[in-house]
Amino acid sequence: MKFFILILLFCSGLAVQAQSDSTRAPYQRFPTLPPLQLLLTDSSTYYTKANIPAQTPVLYMLFDPGCSHCQHETEELVAHKDDFSKIQVVMVAMPRVSFADINGFLAKYKVNELKHVVVGKDVQYFMPSFYVIHNFPFLAMYNKQGNLITTFEGSVGMDKLLEYFKGQ
Repeated sequence: MKFFILILLFCSGLAVQAQSDSTRAPYQRFPTLPPLQLLLTDSSTYYTKANIPAQTPVLYMLFDPGCSHCQHETEELVAHKDDFSKIQVVMVAMPRVSFADINGFLAKYKVNELKHVVVGKDVQYFMPSFYVIHNFPFLAMYNKQGNLITTFEGSVGMDKLLEYFKGQ
């Protein structure tokens, strides 16, 4: 009888362990660069994870052109363009955002002048559910090996971001 109780307790412990993992966000369970399929602003070309240069740190920035925090974060990114020149920046807009709004945003903040920045729409709405986003901008930072460094919701100073990328 004691043996049966021990087995029952062991099995219930395994069930609790399996449940605790499922409550974590997908990016926490899978802390590497996620699959990505962005429709670029030409509305015909896709940018995927395979397009990201190997051995390059990556910054995903999920944004909305109408978001004042996103606008400020983009201004800061452009102001620090030289500091981010060795980091692949991927700016991700949601499907509901029009290409006209995205292109207007890019022109206003001169993002198109940055060669290390790619901007597109997440037409499959994968990224918000992967990162469980509540606020924009959302930033996810990955090292050269494609492993998650950290994430931020809301505006973050460029100096703080660069600190995390130091040595990556």
